[in-house]
Amino acid sequence: MFIAFPLLRPKLVGFALCGAMSLGSAALGQSGNFELELNAAVDGPDGCQLTYVASNNTGVALTKASYEVAVFDAEGMVSSLFVFEFGELPLNKTRVVLFSLPELKCEAISRMLVNRQDECESADGPQDICIKALNTSSRIATIPFGL
Repeated sequence: MFIAFPLLRPKLVGFALCGAMSLGSAALGQSGNFELELNAAVDGPDGCQLTYVASNNTGVALTKASYEVAVFDAEGMVSSLFVFEFGELPLNKTRVVLFSLPELKCEAISRMLVNRQDECESADGPQDICIKALNTSSRIATIPFGL
């Protein structure tokens, strides 16, 4: 299996770019969930570049978090499966993470969904909170993102 740098481990093919930004607030820490928002989708030289905003408000500091995500084409068929690796997600922090889907144009994506939790670990070991507490949303009208 090919592992791309460093945040997208593809089931088929993939590359990733990562940026991190801390946007924590007291209000975020009280929701008890894991927020994953598809924030932007822009075609780049290597394919569709997706920007995700991830907020860990679960009460558990995560050392690893990743999800298997299904990408659907214009006909509603699954065109690919990717593992999006969000890495370390400290408690009550927000990260901005970029993923590049090679050779895939954004307009070819009709929707995306979290198929399953791939990894979810804290200092205490494996957790299931990454899927149990997950809330998804999309700011892209043409690409719904859900469970």
